Amino acid sequence: MTEQNAPARIAIVTVSDRAASGEYEDKGGPGAEAWLRDTVTSPMEITRIIIPDGRESVAETLIALCDDQGTDLILVTGGTGPAPRDLTPEAVADIAHREYPGFGEEMRRASLLEVPTAILSRQTAVSRGKTLIITIPGKPSAIATCLNAVFAAVPYCLDLLGAAWIDTDPARIKAFRPKGK
Repeated sequence: MTEQNAPARIAIVTVSDRAASGEYEDKGGPGAEAWLRDTVTSPMEITRIIIPDGRESVAETLIALCDDQGTDLILVTGGTGPAPRDLTPEAVADIAHREYPGFGEEMRRASLLEVPTAILSRQTAVSRGKTLIITIPGKPSAIATCLNAVFAAVPYCLDLLGAAWIDTDPARIKAFRPKGK
């Protein structure tokens, strides 16, 4: 059972060459943070990081957040499309202990109801130790679509991993936990 009073440590990692160099305003990180603040009701500490695209930069950042900082949940925004520098899914696979393909399937299904190019998306979710890592798009409206589609399962997944307790505003998303949990 996880501790229900300790704040969940959440990181939002924006993967973008242009945002990392300052030539583009990061909208994914703030969009993901706003969504979390509107939805999660339990205590949380959110860290936002912007890094350049690339398999090594993403993998190194995720390993540090998981292994060194004990982050409970990481949302990785950007780098999941078909462009040559979009290597976020490969980096996530490199450091994953387990993959949860249902997250990507459901995010694509929900996104396809809004835009036909969602089929190009390579979102996924994995765990490394006690950390759940979910890759999401970079556009705030697409972030909301994806998180709305999968987040009901996130709190219980974190429970099973032994991570911090997260609860949600049931008026927005009702966190699912089996009876007796």
